[in-house]
Amino acid sequence: MAYPGYGGGPGPGADPLYGYFSAVAGQDGQISADELQRCLTQSGISGSYKPFCLETCRLMISMLDRDMSGTMGFHEFKELSQVINGWKSTFMSYDRDHSGTVEGPEMQHAITAMGFHLSPQAMNIIMKRHSTNGRVAFDDFITCCIKLRALTDQFRRRDSSGSGQAMFQYDDFIQVTMSI
Repeated sequence: MAYPGYGGGPGPGADPLYGYFSAVAGQDGQISADELQRCLTQSGISGSYKPFCLETCRLMISMLDRDMSGTMGFHEFKELSQVINGWKSTFMSYDRDHSGTVEGPEMQHAITAMGFHLSPQAMNIIMKRHSTNGRVAFDDFITCCIKLRALTDQFRRRDSSGSGQAMFQYDDFIQVTMSI
């Protein structure tokens, strides 16, 4: 499977994002969750929205942590930047009143636009988990997107026939859900 930011194209030194990454990553060439939080806050990627909480940053790393190091290398960081910008565009397009939040129907449309087709029951659970007074803030929207992407990726790996069904052993299920 090909991942954005991997293979082909210029080396990290030719990428303008690499200079920013290396300044944050330091000597070890990796970004931890607290470094990512500072980096995203300083970069202003959250715009006028509240900065990302540390737990959201941990989830971002776990979503792309292919080497299971608990940190993020440059290619993972670059992919994260692209993914966050896409989710931010989606959020902004559904935050029509520019309140910094989306309501239930807007959330449903945003999730559907990203290719997730969920039942009303699943959407109800998402709203209960990620909203305050029926409104989902940007940070919570990103957290929800991370979880949906990671769970969907894990499910697809196990649904080899594409039937919409997968078999999980209990320990495997715990590992998947607790890693997100």
